[in-house]
Amino acid sequence: MRYVKIPMERIAVLVGKNGIVKKRIEKKNVTLDIDSTTGDIKISAEDSLQELTAENVVRAIGRGFSPENAFLLFNDEYYFELFDIRDWVGKKPGQVKRVAGRIIGKEGKSRRVIEDLTDAHLSVYGHTIGIIGRIDELQAARRAIEMLLEGASHPSVYRFLEKERKRRKLKEFGL
Repeated sequence: MRYVKIPMERIAVLVGKNGIVKKRIEKKNVTLDIDSTTGDIKISAEDSLQELTAENVVRAIGRGFSPENAFLLFNDEYYFELFDIRDWVGKKPGQVKRVAGRIIGKEGKSRRVIEDLTDAHLSVYGHTIGIIGRIDELQAARRAIEMLLEGASHPSVYRFLEKERKRRKLKEFGL
């Protein structure tokens, strides 16, 4: 049995219209017990790996991912990673907001470029940054985010991502 707490405003997304998201998760032989007054979720399954996978799906939805992107985690090729921006800048709300803005970029450009060049999915929610992707996609997106958190310029991060994408494509073709 596993327990997860998600923000109250994400409970409706986890349940979905007419319970469709919850039902889809429970089709994976998992039971979700959702306390909509506290945001506490109890996850149980016969298989502990199923529990862990369902926990990651619930956490991803709780941290701002769409259910469709979170459901990728039911595939063994996809992984979920969560950054806490406060680990990089401290607990000052102004700093967290500023750094989150760097990751998102003007009109979402930076986030979109990172997603396009890595094929990973990003979510910036509150003081966290979540990534869902295959291992090489996740590693490239993580490095790009770390570079931005460390103060690198956006163009240098984009150049890194373009080189990384070329490297991955060459590797994919066995060159």
